[in-house]
Formats: sequence, structure tokens, C-alpha cells
Amino acid sequence: MIDWPIDPARTALINVDLQNVFVEGFDISATDGPDVVQRLNKLSRVCRDHGMMVIHTINELRADGSNRGIASEVVTAYLQSTGTNRKGGITAGTDGAKLHDSLEVEPSDVLLTKPRYGSFTGTDLDLILRTNGIEAVIIGGIATNVCCDTTAREANQRDYKVFFLSDGTGNHGMQGLSAEEIKAATLAAIRLAFGQVLTVDETIAKIEEGGQEIVAAE
Repeated sequence: MIDWPIDPARTALINVDLQNVFVEGFDISATDGPDVVQRLNKLSRVCRDHGMMVIHTINELRADGSNRGIASEVVTAYLQSTGTNRKGGITAGTDGAKLHDSLEVEPSDVLLTKPRYGSFTGTDLDLILRTNGIEAVIIGGIATNVCCDTTAREANQRDYKVFFLSDGTGNHGMQGLSAEEIKAATLAAIRLAFGQVLTVDETIAKIEEGGQEIVAAE
């Protein structure tokens, strides 16, 4: 399995969709959403201390429905068939679409609204990263197997190094599979073809080690 170092000057953290609907209180919320937020708050603080870019994505669709598309049809049909209530879901202006109150957002952070699962689709994320000399991304957030996974695959296909957080991502169970089983399958696919899987603490250690190497070189 791949084992890359982390260069803080060329790496950004992407916190994917830490919104109310995905964090807690909704039928589709992650089983450990609040804990995931706190782990990512911890990592975000370390990243900022090392001068790294911290990006928070917000999965949001227009209230007038003009950009909903096929994905919304699929999700709506699935939720209706399972009797799942998403209370407004990711529609702009609803409580569900707002970032969770426990998420720490600083003025230096980048807020990125995205209309699809992947953080690159329909956004200027690639432009932001390349403008700032970013070559690698750390991906955390919710859900492990949907928006985080899609973002990791998009980043890999654009030749960014991908660091994917095992305990900094969360999801819920579905179709007879537990949250743990779904996450395990997602992490296995990431390890095989898309990047390196790390815990938050392992990632922090790599960031601090990379920062020390830069100081020593200077």
C-alpha cells in the first residue's frame, strides 16, 4: 500500500459536507456524526497552525429545483421506498443544509458550495487548489461512501495525492449493511486504487513531521 509523506505547503484539508442533515438528528445522519466533527476540528486546528488551507464543502441544491438533476431523482425514490425522512435535506435555506453548529470555521477557511456528490463537479475547487500550489488533499467528512468517496476518486483522477481519513469520515447503515461494513468496503477500495487511508492522529503526525522537515531544510 502507498505511504506518502505530507508536505504542509502543498496539502489542503477538505471537510466534506458537515451539515446538520448528515451530522445528527436526521434519518440519514451518520451514526457517529458529532464525533467525526470533533476529530476534524482537531485536525483543522493543526492544519491552520501549519499554514495549510482548510476547505469546508456544503452540498446544496437550489430552492427552485433548477439544478437537482438525476441524482436527486434517484435519492428521492430511494428515501421514499424506505420511508426515510430527510426534513428538507440539502435544499438551500433549510435547516438540514446548514453547517453543523459544532464545526469550527475560521475566516481563513474556504467555504465551497457544491451541487453534486463530488467536490470537484460544478465547482471551482480544482482552480482553487492549483492556484495555491496544492498537490495533495486530505479528505474527511460525511458520508464515507458517497460524497467523501466521490471526492477522493475525483481528486485521484486529477492526479492529486489523496489521504482519506478512516475515523474522520462517517456514514450510516443501509440495505441490511451496518455503517461499519459500508465503511470497511469503502476504505478497502480507496486503499486499492485511489489513495492512502489514515486515522486523524496518523495524519497529524505526518503533518508535523513534514513541517519539521521543511524547517530543517531552511
